[in-house]
Amino acid sequence: MAAINIVRFRVRPGSEQQFIEEHQRLRPEFEGFLGGSLVRTGDNTFCMVGEWEDFQSIVDARPLMISFLDNMRHMLEDLGNGLGVTDPVSGEVAVRLWPPKAAKKKAAPAKRAAAKRRPAKRGSAKRTSGKRAAAKRRR
Repeated sequence: MAAINIVRFRVRPGSEQQFIEEHQRLRPEFEGFLGGSLVRTGDNTFCMVGEWEDFQSIVDARPLMISFLDNMRHMLEDLGNGLGVTDPVSGEVAVRLWPPKAAKKKAAPAKRAAAKRRPAKRGSAKRTSGKRAAAKRRR
């Protein structure tokens, strides 16, 4: 079952851009890691959200994730309340939400073939006066 980990950080003032750039350079090759996002949640607060194939993949990757953190620890502030510089949580996905499916476009109505004009029956033409009309009647 898929799992998610979320880690909250508070970055020292003036270190925000360096913190973002450090994450942009990361190329984690954790077994079972599907991807993640660094989310800016305030002026100097961020959350890292990672998606994993299963919870065991998170457990197995923790030592390497801590080594990544050790390279950034100097940019972080203590969160207080005994948390240290991170507030991590993780668990298995309980419900996955998907965007609504795009509505299928209605097919354009088929164009009707242009109706072919049938020739008028002889004698049904409106009679007109004049030389042309007289010549037509004689044919």
